[in-house]
Amino acid sequence: MPAPDVAALLAELERSQPDIAESARVAVEWLTGGEALETISQLDVCEFLWYTLPLKVTGDRPSIARALGELLRLGGMGRYAGLCDSPVTAQILRTYARDGEEAGSAAYHQALEATGVLPPDVAELSWSSIMGPEELGAHLACAAALELAIVSGDRLDREALTRRWLTAPRPELGGDCWLHRVHGERLNRWVLGRGSARRELAQPFEVRLHAPVPAPAEPHLEPLRWLLGLAEKGVPLTERLNLARALAVDAVDRFGWDAMTTRSVRSEADVPALTTLKEIAIQELGALRRTSRRLVLTPDGRALLDSPDALWEAATAALLAPARGEHDFEISIRESALMLLVDNRQIKYAELRERVADVVNGEGWRTAAGGQVTALDLAGPLGELLRRLDALDLRADTSWDAPWQLTEVGRQAALAALRAQALRPRQYAGLG
Repeated sequence: MPAPDVAALLAELERSQPDIAESARVAVEWLTGGEALETISQLDVCEFLWYTLPLKVTGDRPSIARALGELLRLGGMGRYAGLCDSPVTAQILRTYARDGEEAGSAAYHQALEATGVLPPDVAELSWSSIMGPEELGAHLACAAALELAIVSGDRLDREALTRRWLTAPRPELGGDCWLHRVHGERLNRWVLGRGSARRELAQPFEVRLHAPVPAPAEPHLEPLRWLLGLAEKGVPLTERLNLARALAVDAVDRFGWDAMTTRSVRSEADVPALTTLKEIAIQELGALRRTSRRLVLTPDGRALLDSPDALWEAATAALLAPARGEHDFEISIRESALMLLVDNRQIKYAELRERVADVVNGEGWRTAAGGQVTALDLAGPLGELLRRLDALDLRADTSWDAPWQLTEVGRQAALAALRAQALRPRQYAGLG
């Protein structure tokens, strides 16, 4: 039976409890946004009570919450009315009032998670904190499905239900699924980007990145497999916690890496690609950890070694993961360089640097002094990209002065990295 009309409920409150009718009207307008009352969900009610009310609505907030509860109770929505009157709501509103927005927000998120109706992140999709229309629609649909399962008394696996709801064809979407809709929205947003040069460069990738980029059939990521394989038995470290000289010499012989010395290799420090490989395995993949003076394989590392597809996905995404101290500016430089490298046979460093500078200046990036981005500003991020490409064996010629050219596997890896970058969740500053 549909919920009663809001106007009728407000008229009833005017007759029976005139002192709270205005507060109820304010609350229900914020809650529904003018939509029918039967369209609201538990997530809507919680977000109004625990976020919107304390931060955006003026007045006696506990009284407004209680007034909304009376209106919902009149409309036969007793479960939602109970949230308005609950000790949890009262405590969250007190926390905002007494301890400020940060503490109140933390209490809100903790309480929201405890309801069980908040869709969790799943392997296929991490939710954004800033959602476009399609993602918001998917999030609300999943929350409604979780709420229905809880109310029905079903045994609830939140991840499995969320994954099923995201990936199943939906009649209301014309047979499409929510996951495709969210991915398409994120990809389109990434392509549009900022600046005409960036949009022109990214536009062809909207179609190319629509589907996942599978791991190649031929051997690939051999340096990473080699290092993770060694770590199954433990990799000894020196007193300075570097990889041993013998291992560095072996790596140069195996993978043809450039050494930063005209003499024989004396330590890991002479082989930048090896240091970068170790950092990727530890910091980006969580595949290795240090135990005393040994590097050992973690459970995540074991899982990556056992799954070529998972290793490919994680390692290629690392091409555009921020190094320590890097931010969006540096990632934009690396991202632009990968787009330029995907379809070019060779690019000399000077040309690559000039073309990347055109893109990032067109995006509006500026130096700390407010000037145009220069070659000096590009050197660090491009050097980081070069080391990561070499560490994963994705460059055709790893000589320091060779033109930049990706191998065939390297071109596929670049596409996979760009897709991961395009589909990443949008977050507020400070949330990742």
